[in-house]
Amino acid sequence: MDEFTISAGSFCLLSLVVGFSIQSVYRLFFHPLRKFPGPKLAAISHLYEFYYDVICNGSYMFKIEKLHQKYVVRINPRELHINDPYYYEQIYAGSSRVREKDPRFIGVFTTPLPMVATVGHEHHRVRRGLLSSYFSRRALKKAELIIDQKVDRLLVRFRSAFEDRAVLPLQRVFAALAADIVSEYCYGASQGYLEQKVFQNQMIDAVNYVMSMCHINKSIPIIPKLLRCVPVGLMEKLGLQMADVIGVRNLIRRQAAKSLDKGWLSHDSNMLSKNVFDAIAAADVAPQEKTLRRLEEEGAALFGAGIETTARALTVAMFHLTSDETMRRKLRDELKQVMPSPTSRPSWAELEQLPYLTGVVNESLRLSFGLVARSPRVSPIESLAYGEYVIPPGTPVSQSAYFVHMNPQVFPEPESFNPGRWIKAAENGHYLNRFLVAFSKGSRQCLGMNLAYAELYLTLARIVRLVDMKLVSTTVDNIQVGRDLGHPAPKAGNFEVKAEIIGIAGYP
Repeated sequence: MDEFTISAGSFCLLSLVVGFSIQSVYRLFFHPLRKFPGPKLAAISHLYEFYYDVICNGSYMFKIEKLHQKYVVRINPRELHINDPYYYEQIYAGSSRVREKDPRFIGVFTTPLPMVATVGHEHHRVRRGLLSSYFSRRALKKAELIIDQKVDRLLVRFRSAFEDRAVLPLQRVFAALAADIVSEYCYGASQGYLEQKVFQNQMIDAVNYVMSMCHINKSIPIIPKLLRCVPVGLMEKLGLQMADVIGVRNLIRRQAAKSLDKGWLSHDSNMLSKNVFDAIAAADVAPQEKTLRRLEEEGAALFGAGIETTARALTVAMFHLTSDETMRRKLRDELKQVMPSPTSRPSWAELEQLPYLTGVVNESLRLSFGLVARSPRVSPIESLAYGEYVIPPGTPVSQSAYFVHMNPQVFPEPESFNPGRWIKAAENGHYLNRFLVAFSKGSRQCLGMNLAYAELYLTLARIVRLVDMKLVSTTVDNIQVGRDLGHPAPKAGNFEVKAEIIGIAGYP
């Protein structure tokens, strides 16, 4: 019996070795990507990527940066990465060219049900179409009122912090603002994060946890599925942050269930009176597209995407404006053109006409990056040409926003927060926005981009016009990118900016 066990074990081990050897030979010498340069270990196995992203905690992006000094890089057995900002729109193309998501990348989202995790080009078009009018500029007139109301509440909190000489964690403050805006606009009910005494934002904790797990989820997709089976009470006792995720999902599920119970008729087109769940529930689509589970997943994806990115951009903007008195005064002087008194309420459209404010908004997006994680696209039909190379159909190809935004040929001195670069580019007839990819590009560009822009313009205008801050125990190291955790993270610790309110106008 022992001899049989040993023999069986040896046979299994030998089979694995032989199988891996055959697979390695195929990937190196017969694979369609065999002619593309890159590390041999990366071509053989996903373990090369796993080592840098999981074991070395999100450092593969910087390894790829070094590899690009030599290669157009084959970064794993089936994916290419191109570091060329002028080629970005070929990868992330418009709707006239078929682009699908890489099925392996969907593991980051733990489920294929939300629009952002939809693989197929046509399937994604249908899902996006359900909500696209809800996030149009016309529809967002409703959002402007909500944003103004939430900023009013934020300024009241700033007044209290000024009186108490409290130190504020700006990312959590702005995450609370964004969460209340998104929840009221998208779901019809604010979650009240701005009312929490110390800005204990369950949603930002949930988003941060999900993003910190993105590389593990992509590599070992069974892990999030297993975690979902653990009771929430046990997670809380064990201190697992997944409990925050489940808690937020429960809130979203209840909102989705209410919309399904309303029985909206598909001919009711009064979009502005609905929330996003009502819009999906009313749509004339296949029943599986409007199940409770799908609405929950779509809602969770929209909520998460609409909070962290906006909060991070606002935080980056306020860090630099607070650090540079000349920059802050220049912006405040410009704002006085449309905000002559502290109680002035300019519209989003009016604020967009201010060139320096627009430069500040664009720089905050450029240096907050959106996501830095690769989001590969697959061209299932056409071959793509890049230089001397022809990329076969079906090949995942990616380019991180980090490489575009930090390209010194496009953005000289890319580490510098320089709103004037956008003004100068416009005066010289250069369309620099082509290279602003915080919301990606093409047919899968962020659906909530217009809402995010409205939040950035309206919030920054009111805060910079009315509030004076000073940084507390914060340096540029707290916001510089040192790791790819899906979203950008510093080399050590968390993305964090602390500030104290030292003056506030118009709120005696």
